[in-house]
Amino acid sequence: MSLSVKFNLVLVLTFLAGMIAAGYISDAILQRNARDEILHTASIIMENAMAVRSYTVNEVKPLLIPVMHDKFLPQTVPAYAAMRNVQGLREKFPEYTYKEATLNPTNPTSRATDWETTIIEYFRNNGQKNDLVGVHQTALGPQLYMARPIQVQNAECLMCHGDREAAPAAMLARYGDRGGFGWNMDEIVGAQIVSVPMSVALQRASMAFQTFMLALAGIFVVLAILLNLLLRLIVLKPIKRLSAMANDISMGNQEVPEFKASGNDELSVLGESFNRMRRSLDNAMKMLDE
Repeated sequence: MSLSVKFNLVLVLTFLAGMIAAGYISDAILQRNARDEILHTASIIMENAMAVRSYTVNEVKPLLIPVMHDKFLPQTVPAYAAMRNVQGLREKFPEYTYKEATLNPTNPTSRATDWETTIIEYFRNNGQKNDLVGVHQTALGPQLYMARPIQVQNAECLMCHGDREAAPAAMLARYGDRGGFGWNMDEIVGAQIVSVPMSVALQRASMAFQTFMLALAGIFVVLAILLNLLLRLIVLKPIKRLSAMANDISMGNQEVPEFKASGNDELSVLGESFNRMRRSLDNAMKMLDE
């Protein structure tokens, strides 16, 4: 096996080890950054919903209460306002969802599904937890969800969700009396759940990973070509000259010129040693001829 083949074999093995390590580390970083990006988007949607809820309670509801004697206006309900606000966002991004899922809702559309019920039960069983982040598999691919518990912390909520008999007649006329009653103070009755698709961010991370690996492979090919050229010019070519000269001298050719070496590297030292050996051999041959 030639020196060039050995050198390139070592170079390829080193490159493969580096590619595997770089690929593993870069993929982990890109996947983590993609998840952080998705989580940041979910946080923005959640905080926007919280801001709409607060605005509804503090500014909209006080204005509408005086006109609600005969007609119930859902615009005074913070959950309704938050979900309607996100519906506007979903006109352009339909895969983004926000729901205030409850176990016993007044509005049937807010009833929790099986996986949403699992989240609510988690909060009910872990009262100290204020948020939950996870991944939910859907027909459109994985979605990252962020959830926060809905807890009865305001006595005004019990005016509509406490005793059925005490509920506003206008609300009963709109939604009926089948659900949304019997809530208790400090009870966790549901969860705010934001779902954000992971496919787009993960696809961008995959494309970035592929681009990085292709660029790394391209850099290796360029470096390998340059290193092989330098190896041939600096190492292999002088060694081949020395080998050819040594072969001629061993065949009795005394007209072989001295090896021209420049510099102070190892090959130059080898060339000087070869020249001294050749001169010593010439002197020995002359002494034998005498």
